[in-house]
Amino acid sequence: MPVSQNKIAIALGILGAAITIFGAVLVFVGPDTINQQIVKNVQIDPKNKMTFTMWKDIPVPFFFSIYIFDVKNPDEILRGEKPVVNQRGPYVYREYRQKDNITFHDNGTVSYQEYRHFHFWRNMSVGSEDDILTVPNMLVLGASIMMENIPYVMKLAISAGFKMFKEEAFVTRKVGELIWGYEDPLVDFINSYFPDMIPFKGKFGLFATFNNSNTGLFTVFTGVDDISRVHMVDSWNGLKTVNYWRSKQCNMINGTSGQMWPPFMTPSTTLRFYSPDACRSMELVYQESGSFQGIPTFRYVAPKTLFANGTDYPPNEGFCPCRQSGIQNVSACRFNSPVFISHPHFYNGDPTLAQAVDGLHPNEKDHALFIDVHPVTGIPMNCSIKLQLNLFIKAVRGFIETGKISPVVLPVLWFGEIGYIDGQVLSTFRTNMVVLPAILEYLQYIFIALGCLFIIIAAILVIRNKDKNPLFCRSYKKCTVVNEIKLFETEKSTMATANGTVLQEVDFVETCPGGEAPQDV
Repeated sequence: MPVSQNKIAIALGILGAAITIFGAVLVFVGPDTINQQIVKNVQIDPKNKMTFTMWKDIPVPFFFSIYIFDVKNPDEILRGEKPVVNQRGPYVYREYRQKDNITFHDNGTVSYQEYRHFHFWRNMSVGSEDDILTVPNMLVLGASIMMENIPYVMKLAISAGFKMFKEEAFVTRKVGELIWGYEDPLVDFINSYFPDMIPFKGKFGLFATFNNSNTGLFTVFTGVDDISRVHMVDSWNGLKTVNYWRSKQCNMINGTSGQMWPPFMTPSTTLRFYSPDACRSMELVYQESGSFQGIPTFRYVAPKTLFANGTDYPPNEGFCPCRQSGIQNVSACRFNSPVFISHPHFYNGDPTLAQAVDGLHPNEKDHALFIDVHPVTGIPMNCSIKLQLNLFIKAVRGFIETGKISPVVLPVLWFGEIGYIDGQVLSTFRTNMVVLPAILEYLQYIFIALGCLFIIIAAILVIRNKDKNPLFCRSYKKCTVVNEIKLFETEKSTMATANGTVLQEVDFVETCPGGEAPQDV
């Protein structure tokens, strides 16, 4: 029996040592193995068909929600009174994105154009595309400021043209027409006789050129040569920098295209991306750690300085001429029209902006933008990008249509672009990027603990066998130690008999095998 237990102890010891070593190896090798797999999955590489297909045809559902500010008192505004607006919507569109014209280059970059398609989703909208709303007429109010400094006589002539084509300061039309365009006789006339005078061709609308369009030719790094640069923009429309702004810093094209970022992020990482719609690079900052559907995330938000003016935040001086903090002048990339972008309802802006218009209620819950990113892969799990389009309006001498309008930045609409991972894509991502790495991390410590347990059990068996062995030899032939003489008990009893008392002692001892008497130690 002792021989059998010794074999078991040796086997357990060897097995325990092997398992412990394997667990220790996993501690050092496991994270590198996971990281290598992550790097492989986030690279833009057609050899990895699954991830390349997901990059090319984004499976994440995007919803484009538009809120329009219905002007309630256009006549009073023309008399110089404070504007009153009523937010209408959302008018929700399912957005589909697909990359096309994909070309890989020898320098580790890939070029593509991403096309956007929009389809109205009535069940998610509050209202229909047939709703009738009133908004500022950008043709009249925008053009009047753009041509404020031309000769007075010319302004009168243009004003007469507005009157002839029945163009007024405010226009009332269906939502679908305001967003996607409508036939305007003035636009048709100008395009017929002065084809290069205005940028609008065909229908005129706030997003007339948005549907079935692309965001320009992006060239980004694939990450095959350097994973830290994956998705980073190398050029946009062939440009390394833009020339809209007044400083080198403001004209820089920084970060990614705004869809993914390099992996292995930390809270000190900022999200930089170039936005063609805003004509500039933007930077979001870490706010907090959280989770989305069981997946750990970092939440990034816009800093208060994003749309600050040059006085409050000197690095933004290049985006000027500026007005109050909270709005950015984008006239330089919008054909010099007096257009400004901001957060919805002028959230995070100078309070005077919202106070100048009745009907605005800025708050963080409804109007702050955010992106929830999985920090290990740099892939967004949930995002809500929100921007507001505003028009600076005022009375311009010579343009009768502008009346006595008091100078004001009037909100026209704001939109939210919302996207999140769900369905099978979410399940696959959670399994591969959260569950399996967690199992591997726990397994390495389970192996170490189990190996140590086997070693301890083996040691206990050895000790127990040593205690039960009948002799230990001082030399090869002679017995040196025998099991301690087991003195069970010396019975002393007095037996009363009829003839007297008998005292008996019984000693029980063991002898060495082979008949030798045990030696004293």
